Amino acid sequence: MSSAATQSETNYILRKLHSLSGIVPVGAFLLEHFWSNSAVLVSPAKYNEVSQDLQTIPFRPIVEWAFIFLPILYHGLYGIYIWLRGQSNISSYPWVKNWLYTLQRYTGLIAFVYIGWHLYTERWLTHGRSNYETVVQDLSHPAFLGFMIVGVVASSFHLGVGVWNFLCKWGLAATVRAQRAAGQLGLVVAVVFSFVGILILISFRTNWHPFAFYALK
Repeated sequence: MSSAATQSETNYILRKLHSLSGIVPVGAFLLEHFWSNSAVLVSPAKYNEVSQDLQTIPFRPIVEWAFIFLPILYHGLYGIYIWLRGQSNISSYPWVKNWLYTLQRYTGLIAFVYIGWHLYTERWLTHGRSNYETVVQDLSHPAFLGFMIVGVVASSFHLGVGVWNFLCKWGLAATVRAQRAAGQLGLVVAVVFSFVGILILISFRTNWHPFAFYALK
C-alpha cells in the first residue's frame, strides 16, 4: 500500500473518530453539564448538593481525564487542524451546507476556548470545589457573563451541527429525507441547549429559581 493511500486511510479514521468524539463523550459531557447545572433552577442548596455529588465520585481524576479532558483536547485540536486545512466557498456558493460548515468552524473554535476557560475557572482554580457562591461571584462581572453567553450559544450550535454531521457521515441518515430530519434534529438540539444554558446563567446572575417549588415537596 502506498504512503498516500495509508495517509488517506489514516485521515479517514481520524475524521471518523473526530465526528464520533463530538457526540460521545464531548456532546454527552455538555448534556450532563447542562443537566447538573440546571439544579440551580431549583435552589442554591440543590445546586451545591448536585455539585458535591459530582465532586466526590470514585476515581474522579481518572474519569475526568479519560472521558472529558483528553477527548475534548483531541476533538478541539484536531478540529482546529481540519479548520486550518479546510477551505470555505461560501462567497461563491452560499448554500445552506456551506454556511453551516463555515459557522461550525468558528463556533467550534469559540466552544473550545469557552470549555477550556470554564474548566480552568470552575475546576482548576477552585481545586474541584466549585459551588453556587463561586459561580455567582464569577458571573457578577459583565464581561465574564457575556463571554459565558457567547460560549453557551456557540457550543450549542456547534453540537447541533455536529449531530447532523455525525448522522450523515456515519451513514445513519443516508437518504435526502433522513438527512433533512437529521438537520431538523440538530436545530432542535442547538435551540434547546442554548435556551437551557442561558436560563441557567440568568438564574445564577439574578438569584432567580423558577422551580423552587420542587424543594417544597
